[in-house]
Amino acid sequence: MRTDRHARTRALLVGVLLLANVAHGEGLKPGDVLSRENWELARDLLPPEILKFYQTGDYRNPIIEWPEGLYRRDDAFEAATEMNRGRYTVDRLGTVIEKDTGKQPPAVDGLPFPDIDPADSDAGVKVLWNHYYDYWNLGNYHNKTEVTWVGRHGAERKITQEVRFLYYESQPRRYIPPNNPKSLFWQFISNTLAPADLYGTAALSWRYRDPEKRDSIWAFVPALRRVRQVSPSNRSDGFLGSDMSQDDGPFFDGKPEDFTWKLVGEKEMLRYVDPLALNPEQVVQIPLPGGGWQNSWPAIAQLGLEDPNWQGVPWAPIAAAMVRRPQWVIEGIPKDRYYLYGKVQLYIDKGTFNGAWNRKFDWKGELINSYQVLAYVGRSRLPGAESERLWASNMIYRCVYNVRMDRATCPVVRAAENWPNARRIPLSPGSFDYQALIRGGK
Repeated sequence: MRTDRHARTRALLVGVLLLANVAHGEGLKPGDVLSRENWELARDLLPPEILKFYQTGDYRNPIIEWPEGLYRRDDAFEAATEMNRGRYTVDRLGTVIEKDTGKQPPAVDGLPFPDIDPADSDAGVKVLWNHYYDYWNLGNYHNKTEVTWVGRHGAERKITQEVRFLYYESQPRRYIPPNNPKSLFWQFISNTLAPADLYGTAALSWRYRDPEKRDSIWAFVPALRRVRQVSPSNRSDGFLGSDMSQDDGPFFDGKPEDFTWKLVGEKEMLRYVDPLALNPEQVVQIPLPGGGWQNSWPAIAQLGLEDPNWQGVPWAPIAAAMVRRPQWVIEGIPKDRYYLYGKVQLYIDKGTFNGAWNRKFDWKGELINSYQVLAYVGRSRLPGAESERLWASNMIYRCVYNVRMDRATCPVVRAAENWPNARRIPLSPGSFDYQALIRGGK
């Protein structure tokens, strides 16, 4: 039955790909499949550590077209972005400030920097701020995530996390708390539900708007039965022993002011995308009684290890397709010399500000790991949310590849009936304090 389900899913994917089979340009084109047979055509379109998987036959993905006008944002967000032209800049720390006053605004609506000038010495951090504000616009969320440690022979360990994020800017006002006395950008809490040896472990983080105030991070460890404050420098360490750090987040989640950023280039690259999301009819979102939207996803095998017939590496993105997109390439050097990585290199879509590739190097310049992220897209208007942009996807593929150890960590949101996968939901700040951390732990 499992094989039949995978076959039906692949047939659906093939149908979507046939609709997208529009040739253009030279070399790889929509309708092609990047594989061992033609990997050299992608030599300049992928990070080298990812390209090698196609060279060896460990990855295999179709190339599809990114339809014009596919990506959309809230009407109010787009209008605010237009009003922001020439309104903001950054100070010496990289903080967004008003040009007229030289002060940090109480809040920013829309993209703070609608126009990126490659010649601007601050272009790198401005690209990153645009990425953050675009992602925050997707709204508060609550989901369960299965994080899998994957080696060459399959899954080695799994943990199940219940995660909530509350954003104080960028999303529609009705989802933002009316007061922000601590002057926060966001709050995050996660609870570990499995396996038994980690059950009850919980983590809480606050990101302050103050550029010189480091994140506050707390952890509840069941064995100690107490909450302990954790150094913000630990955001670069492996989360619960995995190869994924807190600063990875959905793509990159470090505080911009903790790094020195620069724009190092512009480049057209291949990146991963959910092929089903390109057809609005394939995306199902259910309004929740208390507000917000629950995503209803088909049971798709996302990782190679989930398909018994797969012959490549177990962490391969077997359900994803690839599109060619222009990217900003920015690099950040940590200001804290105790930070695990000496350089972070980010590839961010020039048109959508979606993150695509996150590459991290040690302090000697050697590549340590490479984070692969599936693109998200905007959803067509839905009844009750006609002016809003909603998360449109049928899967989430994120994978941190440890280059030195030849292994990966893959957080996957599952399509399970009783698992929350909700966006644009109202959340109370009271769910993100010390008591909530204790209540969530066991």
